[in-house]
Amino acid sequence: MTDTQAATRKIRLWDLPLRLFHWSLLLLVVGAVVSAEIADEVSGAMDWHPRFGYAILTLLLFRLIWGFVGGTHARFSNFVRGPAAVAGYLRLFRTHRAPSIGHNPLGALSVVALLTSLLLQAVSGLFLNVEDFGIEGPLFKHVSNAVADVFWEIHEINPGVLIALVALHVAAILFYRIVKREDLVTPMLTGNKRVPEGHAESEAQGGSVIRGAVVLALAALAVWFIANKV
Repeated sequence: MTDTQAATRKIRLWDLPLRLFHWSLLLLVVGAVVSAEIADEVSGAMDWHPRFGYAILTLLLFRLIWGFVGGTHARFSNFVRGPAAVAGYLRLFRTHRAPSIGHNPLGALSVVALLTSLLLQAVSGLFLNVEDFGIEGPLFKHVSNAVADVFWEIHEINPGVLIALVALHVAAILFYRIVKREDLVTPMLTGNKRVPEGHAESEAQGGSVIRGAVVLALAALAVWFIANKV
């Protein structure tokens, strides 16, 4: 055992349902983007765009619920902080190696911004009518054309915001890896993180797969109801 290994210990950080959410959301967003980009060239590609949208909305509803009933570091109460906490973290960040067990206050802002932008994109799609492809959102019939036009503008403009947030998220990961020498990706793959011996952080609790499956089923049922019964 090396000195580095002896000076650290491994803790459970991210629960499996959260990790599956994270990587599944990434794949679905890529699918949604690609299906829209190639719609004019590939027949039937646009048919997949709302399907990806429904799946993304399902995952986002799951994440909102999981933020209250998930594992320790998945809960909003664990990482969403006010301006004072963000300012304190920035002071610590400048003078020391700021700890980042779970989402730090800056990371929390990024998570909230990404979830908000994705939710805005998915929800706005429910109110659209894309006549060129024969696609009508399930909520289009419940709003006026003027309101539908507002949602269309949001659906067209918001991807630029989302791309900027994703780029910032990736840049932060690279910064921590290269400058801070801290790997943020591996824990999101394995669920575990190595922390210094004597660190006060304990194993994350909760976040069972069974509970995650129940929450996902409820989220899927809600989206199915919106898509077919509203």
